[in-house]
Amino acid sequence: MIFSTFEHILTHISFSVVSIVITIHLMSLLVDGIIELYDSSDKGMITTFFCITGFLITRWISSGHFPLSDLYESLMFLSWSFSIIHIVPKIWNQKNHLSIITAPGTIFTQGFATSGLLTKLQQSTILVPALKSQWLMMHVSMMVLSYAALLCGSLLSVALLVITFRKNIEIFGKNNHLLIGSFSFGEIQCMNERKNILRNPFFLSFRNFHRYQLIQQLDYWSYRVISLGFLFLTIGILSGAVWANEAWGAYWNWDPKETWAFITWTIFAIYLHTRRNKNLQGANSAIVASLGFLIIWICYFGVNLLGIGLHSYGSFTLTSN
Repeated sequence: MIFSTFEHILTHISFSVVSIVITIHLMSLLVDGIIELYDSSDKGMITTFFCITGFLITRWISSGHFPLSDLYESLMFLSWSFSIIHIVPKIWNQKNHLSIITAPGTIFTQGFATSGLLTKLQQSTILVPALKSQWLMMHVSMMVLSYAALLCGSLLSVALLVITFRKNIEIFGKNNHLLIGSFSFGEIQCMNERKNILRNPFFLSFRNFHRYQLIQQLDYWSYRVISLGFLFLTIGILSGAVWANEAWGAYWNWDPKETWAFITWTIFAIYLHTRRNKNLQGANSAIVASLGFLIIWICYFGVNLLGIGLHSYGSFTLTSN
């Protein structure tokens, strides 16, 4: 009872803190140049990280096994993975765009985990025989960490595509001729001067350079994060094969979870290949990574929703009252 109460306290604190972090990010979009906002969001993610870490440790002690036995625990671990991905680059003071993804990812996964849909899974239970193995921590932790990294990298690629293919939008928009009559001659002249500045070749070249620089940064960080996630995914699949041989007598059974994990691995292997090819870098490789974003959710969540195959012990079913 004490452990359960402590778990609820930690989850509510972390969820509240990360909600504040997202609010701070929205405020920073409206108010530029306020360093305190960014510092507060970083401190908030660190607080969230320690709260979820406390939850996982408490769950581990109370249940007697590593907390990765069902969808609820894996979602909390996925939320923890998003928070640590946010923190690690900060240790080396490297500027990146991960914060706009890790905070929403943390609150989304944690919000779903603590929702009413997974109420039955929130109570710790005894492990099924197939999960009573030393490979549980190795295999499942590597897989969930890979999902978090690959999701972050894929979303960076989606952002790259949006910036690359979007049409040029005027910053101040089109004038509304119905309102011109309410402006003075000086205000109209000021607006015309702003238009001339925006049409200035130097301003356009500066804006294009800034856009090019942003695309390069997104491509750089997407490649780095996906490479890390691909490494985790490879380790997870190999360790899972060894575990499957011990539990079921075969390294590979073409179980739905295994099949979609292999498809996910293949998609991101193609991404890494296209990313290293100079002729296919940029938008082409980003399209592959964006496709991988959908494949990951099918592999991680879709298969669990179906509740079929040898991995069905981690699934849940939607029931109506």
